[in-house]
Amino acid sequence: MKVMVGVSGGIAAYKAVELVRALQRHALDVRVTMTRAATRFVQPLTFSALTGHRVMTSLWEASADASSDAPIDHIAEAQWADLLVVAPATADILARFAHGLADDFLTTMYLATPAPVLVAPAMNSVMWEHAATQANVETLRQRGVRVVEPDAGQLACGMVGPGRMAEPEQIASAVLGALGRSHDLAGEVILITAAGTREALDPVRFLGNRSSGKMGYALAEAAQSRGARVILVSGPSSLHPPIHCETVRVTTAEEMRQAVLARQAEATIVIKSAAVADYRPVAVAAQKMRRSGPLTLELQPTEDILAEVARRRAPGQLIVGFAAETEDTVQQGRAKLLRKGADAIVVNDVGREDIGFDSDDNAATFLTMSTAIDLPRMSKRKLGDRILDEIVALRRPQSLLVEMSSAEMESLREQPAPPRKAILIE
Repeated sequence: MKVMVGVSGGIAAYKAVELVRALQRHALDVRVTMTRAATRFVQPLTFSALTGHRVMTSLWEASADASSDAPIDHIAEAQWADLLVVAPATADILARFAHGLADDFLTTMYLATPAPVLVAPAMNSVMWEHAATQANVETLRQRGVRVVEPDAGQLACGMVGPGRMAEPEQIASAVLGALGRSHDLAGEVILITAAGTREALDPVRFLGNRSSGKMGYALAEAAQSRGARVILVSGPSSLHPPIHCETVRVTTAEEMRQAVLARQAEATIVIKSAAVADYRPVAVAAQKMRRSGPLTLELQPTEDILAEVARRRAPGQLIVGFAAETEDTVQQGRAKLLRKGADAIVVNDVGREDIGFDSDDNAATFLTMSTAIDLPRMSKRKLGDRILDEIVALRRPQSLLVEMSSAEMESLREQPAPPRKAILIE
């Protein structure tokens, strides 16, 4: 999702740098626009370096494309954003917003955006408590603008009282709330494997598969956006991992095994979405093999990483595997779930042409020992969130037991056991 950060001219402008980083940690795409006064406190280059985007500071900046077809910047940026957050929001910028003034890039974009708007005021206590400022804030609230109230404390002017801008993480949480983003994985450490592995035949050739890594990377982005710390162990892929994601690059199945086992103890959840090679050559040629007729390769099985991770699991650690199948998908997935000892298996039919390897879409079935939940075709990013929804649901029974009082637990113990039923399976 896309967030425009507006920075107006107050001493708290330096905190906007921390806000940008906080939003990026939640896998949000961030751009920045600054008032002219704001550039006296922080250089635009700082934000440009952090975001990788040009920082808008004037309505009169030359567009990158001066042709008649070039977009009008303040309109294009206003349409681009899913949310506009202004931090710090000075008394002046609040007044301009409230009265519809539009004489610079930020105020003009505010009037042009259909996106939700959130402001984090910052100013002297007397200015904040002034009737005019309070009236402007109330006007904005009535128009649907969300306000992150300033904190009370020591101010830059030396006074003590309300007016200090809220902390960047608090503003970031408000942004996530305004975007409808859940933060239900805060405190979790999720280890995700992605992409395929390659097993060398000689210095030139390798055995591999068609995995692009898109599903695993989508899971990593979804998990990070929901507050988790993510460790991504990735085979070769042209994709860029989410910002601030801890990424470990590997090539072979054995390298992936070593990387996963080295980091497993840190994780509360392990998601094995990588397409790991099942076999590798018994011998690797030291020089390039020359074509000379039919060739027979002797292969040996690679280690079963998912089964080993399940055996080594720590108490409370959830293990979720993936199964790429081409026939009898649910039956094959159920069999794999039983063999591996995982908590769940995500099965997808890679035989379909419209989903699977290298596609932006996917569909799957989320299997546990007692359930089979259909996840219909959707983007891999959305599917990542749906898979995480089901993983979160696996946590709920444990959480409910932890939250039960000792009296409730004793009450359960005193209840008679339900009658047992004999089930005949033919």
